[in-house]
Amino acid sequence: MRVLVVKTSSMGDVIHTFPAVTDALRARSDLTIDWCVEAPFAELVSLHPGVSTIHPVSLRGWRKALLSRETWRAVGSLSRALKAAKYDLVIDVQGLMKSAFLVTLAKAPAAGFDRTSVRELPASLVYSHAYPVPRDLHAISRARLLFGKALGYEPDLSRLDNGIVPPPPVFPERGGPTAFLLHGTSRKTKMWPVARWIETAGALVERGLVPVTTWSGPAERQTAETIAAAVPATVVVPKSPLLAIAGEIGRASLVIGADTGLMHLASAFSLPTVALFVATKPGLTGPIGPRSIALVPEGGDGIPVGRVVAAAAEAMSKNA
Repeated sequence: MRVLVVKTSSMGDVIHTFPAVTDALRARSDLTIDWCVEAPFAELVSLHPGVSTIHPVSLRGWRKALLSRETWRAVGSLSRALKAAKYDLVIDVQGLMKSAFLVTLAKAPAAGFDRTSVRELPASLVYSHAYPVPRDLHAISRARLLFGKALGYEPDLSRLDNGIVPPPPVFPERGGPTAFLLHGTSRKTKMWPVARWIETAGALVERGLVPVTTWSGPAERQTAETIAAAVPATVVVPKSPLLAIAGEIGRASLVIGADTGLMHLASAFSLPTVALFVATKPGLTGPIGPRSIALVPEGGDGIPVGRVVAAAAEAMSKNA
């Protein structure tokens, strides 16, 4: 049975779908699973060994250039590829109109959340099979239950297996155990103060860890270099492809991160992970790895460094 998964973005949402794929392949030996995902996250999906073919899409770019000949040429090429694959089932884990559009291109039976469970109601109208899945469950559990209903098995939610391992590192050894500091986020409101990153880096050095950080844009680069200037033991990894950063994260002894996709990746690798939810709530989308701890502000002092360092020690003491 050939199945197409539609989960295009964001990075954290894609990572949250990995356990469902692992469940499905364990329950059904007859499955071949392909995936439709935004192009920047195609490398991420490649980390799961159970995914056979990856179809990169550029929905965000297409929407910005709806009348462009290049856009419709790309849509046509994708449509031909999906139809040629002759999928037995398409599972839309996104539940949005944009993902439902991709579902229609495959010209195959489709499964998704029903009208009480889907994120955008019109999306449920394109599914051949629509299933109720409680909205008050974690995103990982919702995806796992949807896959189970669509493919005829009952996932064991008491167990969690993302099914991925870090890629081989490409950067030199750091001369000791490392702590990866993920300060970059998609919104300024989710950022932890630079002064606290500096204080944390210093505390980690005192505990024998080498702080490592990276950047993806000018503002993040300035933050990374400011941390390194204040704590010279800090290693700044230059802007690099996703798999290169994933490999560096994968060999870390500790990851401390803001609410960002790479933090979810660290959690999915079962690494000791401390997640800092400065302006958002972990709730139904936070990390639930076996060695993950999510922190939220308490009182008017935000998330103090002492709590972070204590949580780091706790996470590192847990067994994988």
